Amino acid sequence: MHEILRNTLSPGINLTEEQWDFVLSHYKPKTTKRNEILLEKGKVSQYLYFVVKGCLRIFLIDDEGQEASRFLIFEGRFGTAFPSFVLREPSAASIQSIEPSELLMISYNDYQLLMDAVPGWERMNRLGLQQDYIDAIVRIESLITMDAKERYDILMKKSPKMIQRLPSKIVADYLGISQETLSRLKSRKS
Repeated sequence: MHEILRNTLSPGINLTEEQWDFVLSHYKPKTTKRNEILLEKGKVSQYLYFVVKGCLRIFLIDDEGQEASRFLIFEGRFGTAFPSFVLREPSAASIQSIEPSELLMISYNDYQLLMDAVPGWERMNRLGLQQDYIDAIVRIESLITMDAKERYDILMKKSPKMIQRLPSKIVADYLGISQETLSRLKSRKS
């Protein structure tokens, strides 16, 4: 699992073997079950997760129990309830492993240690966070400015695996549409 993390990160940073050993020693493996909750709303996010295999969902729950998916994190990506992780405050979001997953996790303290101790680590993280921020803005803008069909078509083009792998309820929620609308859009494409 650690080799996958190294292969993912190595284009963004040039480290010696000793530095890689140091970095990778701070990432601990975790295997999850389908629908396992990794973080409950109201708890402080202790870990940043790297998805080796599977999918994580970061979601909110309102007072009526309605869920809203904030982010879906697939293989080769990092995820956590970032405001909670950074600010060390209770999370408004929960984290769920949608599929049985293989993860590497790093604690907040170890994350900070790598930022301070590994040359180039902070820059690499900044660039990754900038891309995640851009992706989040593009998603928010699509929810505001596009209709269901346009959002579905973009998802089919950029992330068809999401539609194939995940339950329709989660895909519909992520797109901001009803399951019925998703079903109609899927049948139109068949």
